[in-house]
Amino acid sequence: MELRLLTTFEKVATVLSFTRAAADLGYAQSSVTGQIRSLESSLGVELFERLGSRIRLTEAGERLLPYARRMGELAEEARTAVASAAEPSGTIAVGTMESLTSYRLPALLEYFHHRYPAVRLTLRPTLGDETRQALRQGTYDVGFLMEPDTEHEGLESDVLAPEPLVLVAGPDHPLVGRTGLTAADLAGARLVGTEPGCPYRDLFEAELREWAPPFMEFGTIEATKRGVAAGLGVALLPRVAVAAELTSGTLVALDWEAPFTLFTQLAWRRGKRLPAHVRLFVEQARRLVREQSPTG
Repeated sequence: MELRLLTTFEKVATVLSFTRAAADLGYAQSSVTGQIRSLESSLGVELFERLGSRIRLTEAGERLLPYARRMGELAEEARTAVASAAEPSGTIAVGTMESLTSYRLPALLEYFHHRYPAVRLTLRPTLGDETRQALRQGTYDVGFLMEPDTEHEGLESDVLAPEPLVLVAGPDHPLVGRTGLTAADLAGARLVGTEPGCPYRDLFEAELREWAPPFMEFGTIEATKRGVAAGLGVALLPRVAVAAELTSGTLVALDWEAPFTLFTQLAWRRGKRLPAHVRLFVEQARRLVREQSPTG
């Protein structure tokens, strides 16, 4: 079996599309189809079922996929081990979310840009479930998560730091100055937040579901902050994302503590051999995020 054919097979098996696999690999679609047929011929089995315009793995394809991934990882590890270049190099596909990209990762990205220019970081904006699925499929090399749970099926995860949350409002909001706020006290407040799937938004909404307060969806953190500052409601956000506004007085922290804790984590597929440049990224992410954390 040629490694090239296994690489093509893994890509098709991951995206379940000959067209998309061809685009990702830089091949003509006919070349991808021909490579898969060559691999099937050499193995004497069919690896995909053709269902009109769709495809899916056969049982043989399911059995081959983990071996193809392991062989690809070993090949990458071998290339790294014998590379003559003195500095780390390679591409890292990183799944991340807006709050981490904007407020936790700039120092890490700047560090790699100046210290390791041959390492190419590709940031993919996704949320928890989507990030975990992409890691399991091998679409991402590593992914940042902000979750209350620190164990994830099929993944290794490194907890970098707890992520403090704060409920914020505009300076003229009627809840400003009140102490000992409860979930019931927030029943009459309009909630402002990011899109569904964001972990702290979903947990906050679930906590207040009994009182069913209205929820205004702003999509991004920056839009949410502007809406809150304009007096449109209150929002639960990572403290790191509102630190500047709390200092300037544009936003005010309310006296309500979230009954859940989120942890910023870095994860990758369990059993995956991380190439040297990816291990370096993990080590530096661990160091820099923990340095930023007040408890790090």
